[in-house]
Amino acid sequence: MEKIFLSESQKQFLSNHAENEKPNESCAILFGKIEGESSIVKEVFLAKNIEESPVNFTISNEQLIEGYKAAEQKKMDVVGIFHSHPKSISYPSNTDKKFMQSNPVVWIIYSGISKEFKAFVLDSEIIEIPIEFL
Repeated sequence: MEKIFLSESQKQFLSNHAENEKPNESCAILFGKIEGESSIVKEVFLAKNIEESPVNFTISNEQLIEGYKAAEQKKMDVVGIFHSHPKSISYPSNTDKKFMQSNPVVWIIYSGISKEFKAFVLDSEIIEIPIEFL
């Protein structure tokens, strides 16, 4: 089974980012390494939600390209996409599912209600995978 590793400081950084962006969804690109069935987050690349929406997020094409180039320069992979659901549970919406198809990495969602982080991948269906905090 796939798993993603995130440090406690990255978890705190992402939750602070999510709380500071309320009432809108926050987002980030996660850089790291894929080792076997596991993804290890090494760095968080904060992104701007250009929709400035509490129910959707979009990272601009320019910022996506900037993120992928930064990962490449650092000799890392894009291992995940992070975003928050300020007023709902940490489970992929129908919009998330659509974008998971074109971004087949681990998606980490933070709930502004429960303060929980959950991780998902899209196979033929949405599969929750464990997050291990280091």
